[in-house]
Amino acid sequence: MKNHIFIAALLFLAVQSFAIIGIGGHYAPSLGTKLKASKEKIKTFEVNGEKVGDVFYDQKGFSGMQGFGFKLWIDLLPFIDVEATYNIQWGSYNADLIINQGDTEKIQPLEIELSGVPFGKATPKYVAMNGDLSITYPITFIPILRPYVGGGLTYYLNTPVLDKKFVSQFMKKSGDLLLNNENGLDPKKSADLATALAKEIAKEGLNKSIGGHLLVGMRAKLPVIPLAAYANAKYYLGGDFHKDIDYGRFVFELGAAFAI
Repeated sequence: MKNHIFIAALLFLAVQSFAIIGIGGHYAPSLGTKLKASKEKIKTFEVNGEKVGDVFYDQKGFSGMQGFGFKLWIDLLPFIDVEATYNIQWGSYNADLIINQGDTEKIQPLEIELSGVPFGKATPKYVAMNGDLSITYPITFIPILRPYVGGGLTYYLNTPVLDKKFVSQFMKKSGDLLLNNENGLDPKKSADLATALAKEIAKEGLNKSIGGHLLVGMRAKLPVIPLAAYANAKYYLGGDFHKDIDYGRFVFELGAAFAI
């Protein structure tokens, strides 16, 4: 009788060590993603054939993005689990318009506000978001620890980059904001130009594309307690990214979840 009770208790604890469903949040940096820095002349102003000034665009770069995400998993089938994940990562970069007029130089920092991302008006940010739908296969069925491998589809969304091409096109249409009534260059109007540029980039929509991912991970859950910890390493495939973005394909997720 005691043996039966002991075995039943072990089975109960083993079952309680596997969560049928879990929902949680995680830290998810993309340390390998980089934005290239550049500084280039984008417009020369001339009046009656004589040069009155130049405008340069100075874009700083960044290396690595911070991020976080959310995960839902369901373990109803005998040999596979289903995971749904949403991650958001971001990197900030300074960007300036530099107006040169003879010996005078005016540096105008740019601030923008993009729709569809959880940031207010600030220095430009590159924001990458993705939604993953994964199928995972458990490597072992040992209680408490559950290592697995898998893969699936990824839906990418990312913001535009305020690059030289975009700023140059804008200057062709709106650069005359810098001219005064005598058609001379007025660096003091650089703030108005920066505001107009910020509104223009804000009209750009998110870039969307589809790819995939491979993953290896582990979940840990103690018996009875409805909490679990998890760690995933993902390698991303495909996706469409700006030419100045060197997208880091490896992302690590480390989080905790409510699991039953």
